[in-house]
Amino acid sequence: MQLSGSITALATPFDHAREIDMGAWQRLLALQLEQGTQGLVVAGSTGEAAALLDAEYDLLLRSAVEFVAGRVPVLAGTGQSNTAKTVESTRRAAALGADAALVVTPPYVRPTQAGLLAHYRAVADDGALPVVLYNVPARTGCDMLPETVAALAGHPRIMGIKEARAEPERMQALLALQAGDFSVLSGDDPTACRAMLAGARGIVSVASNVLPAAFRRLSDLARSGNAPAAMELDARLEPILDFMGVEPNPTPVKALLALQGLGHELRLPLLPLSAAHQDAAIAMLASIRGIEGALGPSVAA
Repeated sequence: MQLSGSITALATPFDHAREIDMGAWQRLLALQLEQGTQGLVVAGSTGEAAALLDAEYDLLLRSAVEFVAGRVPVLAGTGQSNTAKTVESTRRAAALGADAALVVTPPYVRPTQAGLLAHYRAVADDGALPVVLYNVPARTGCDMLPETVAALAGHPRIMGIKEARAEPERMQALLALQAGDFSVLSGDDPTACRAMLAGARGIVSVASNVLPAAFRRLSDLARSGNAPAAMELDARLEPILDFMGVEPNPTPVKALLALQGLGHELRLPLLPLSAAHQDAAIAMLASIRGIEGALGPSVAA
């Protein structure tokens, strides 16, 4: 299995009582598949994994695996602040049918680079699932450096990295490590086009929750080397991607999903989108409908 293309980090729809809205969840899964999404992440940070009970995690992952039925890879967020807990979580995801584990650098504890090496080797050596490294220092307080990634890239159970740092120098350093069995994926929507034009194999996207057709098209164009068309589409998406950063993820994207009837609430300590941004959300939704309507499900062909 090689990960590539447009992969969506799924939001978790909650109803007005902040319980999982299974109807909205299945509609979101269906929308992603219909519009050509090439992989799905369940219970990552966009999915409010830290707010899910174990039984809810199991429900979401099991139902996604059953719904997808092998059509695209399903990745499970399994990263914890402790190595033994990460191993246990990865085994749990494997038992529920996930294809791979997306393992974020341990949040809050700020391990050294040697600690990161030991952590990821322990998870990969356990062998429950293929591992995708995930570096997002703005959230975790820990930055996995390219030399650490280089030391992990040859492990037979480590299949790639989702890199959320936006600097082109970081992406170039990682792309030098990309090989047939190790994929570099952008984890930053605003710079994903640039990363894929430079050689990244795909994007793990937040915005593709509401722009699945657009991100599939962007991925196809950039990965085929069609820079003018890719950059033109990226420019059209820029105001929407800027909006995604007005409040902490996943607040803006969940506001846009709520306007489409795909869930309503976040779980505390996250709050709904501020009133000051509601008009902008409505304007963004109009843009999204225009872009997605023009592209349509034909991108999945």
